Amino acid sequence: MYTQHSISLWSIVKLSPFKIAITWSMVVLENILLILLPLFIGYAIDGVLASNTTPLFWFAAALFGLVVVSVLRRFYDTRVYGGIRVKLAERVAHNLRGADVSSKSARLTMSRELVDFLENDLPALMTAAIQLVSIVIILATFHTYFALSVLLASCGMLMVYACCHNTFKRLNGKLNDQTEQQVKVLSGKPFAAISAHLEKLKKHEIALSDTEALVYGFIFALLFLSVLSNLWLVNVLPSPSTGEVFSILTYSLEFVDTAIMLPVTLQILSRLSEITQRLNRDDETQLTKESSYEV
Repeated sequence: MYTQHSISLWSIVKLSPFKIAITWSMVVLENILLILLPLFIGYAIDGVLASNTTPLFWFAAALFGLVVVSVLRRFYDTRVYGGIRVKLAERVAHNLRGADVSSKSARLTMSRELVDFLENDLPALMTAAIQLVSIVIILATFHTYFALSVLLASCGMLMVYACCHNTFKRLNGKLNDQTEQQVKVLSGKPFAAISAHLEKLKKHEIALSDTEALVYGFIFALLFLSVLSNLWLVNVLPSPSTGEVFSILTYSLEFVDTAIMLPVTLQILSRLSEITQRLNRDDETQLTKESSYEV
């Protein structure tokens, strides 16, 4: 008997909490600088027109700071998350000492997706969240209706995804089950079995892709409906200028571009949820599952 290490996103964060806190702080700083850029541009334009170069220097400093923070974060992230991948792989390998080589190979690869999420997808989600809040606030300055329109679309989008969460999890589970058989099939099965294995992988990938297409079709329809609604709601403004109409439409389209990050991230979390359950199975469950999936 040996101790089974629980695998989850939180347990991965706890492998290097201080280092991850630093990289998340750098992500927040990056986004603050990005949000401030339009403001600094406005000040710089007004300053140049008034023959005052000080705001222009502030704008240049903000740009330089953004570049420095972005570059340093990427250097830092590569080293931090590279070390975490090694630690996590050691834990997964320890947990899977009773599993066969095919399962070990597949699950070690799957475990990297958990760290990939923390390194790549979570910062993108943080960026999206900050931008979404900013866009809603800006739209609300024109009229509350504009902000309510995009918020209602967001709620509808999340409801659509919630209805499909279990479907995504089930389809990812079938794909992962088949993937776990790959080393075993390639190492000791005839060509016909390899061909059948590849066909099953293709079938599961197509089912997952078709579900994604339908879900994102509904989601994009809801988001673009909010854009059309905001364009129609321009009528509620007393005397809207061309610039105001352009700004409302631009921010509404930016909301669509940013909001789609939410279901993308939720879909990734659905897959990771299935992977963590797989990584935390005991040996008896693993062997039972694998024997039922012989090609």
